[in-house]
Amino acid sequence: MVRIAVSTEGSQVSSHFGRCSEFTIVDAEDGKVAKKETIENPAHEPGFLPKYLSDMGVTHIIAGGMGPRAQDLFSQYKIETIVGASGQVDRVIEGFLNGTITIGESQCDHDSLSHKKCHE
Repeated sequence: MVRIAVSTEGSQVSSHFGRCSEFTIVDAEDGKVAKKETIENPAHEPGFLPKYLSDMGVTHIIAGGMGPRAQDLFSQYKIETIVGASGQVDRVIEGFLNGTITIGESQCDHDSLSHKKCHE
């Protein structure tokens, strides 16, 4: 079984992982969704979400963008991060499960001007 947390804004993948309004949490077995729920993002404090999501059993993160420090923190908890995803959450989950997920560049690079735009 895998447990996936997708950064979510409504029905779309959020462009900035830590600042999304909610997470879509999916339990999947044998390439199929077994359970899906949406939870509110509890906080955007450095270091909080990796432990919080790890304690929930999350094995994979899918987001539009995430900074390198956050990716390193998730790695310490053995959580795989997939950044550069966009579009409708259900389609992104389906793509992940069947191996056809399309990803691009991280939509929020903390070392660039694009990160500043995430906070405007």
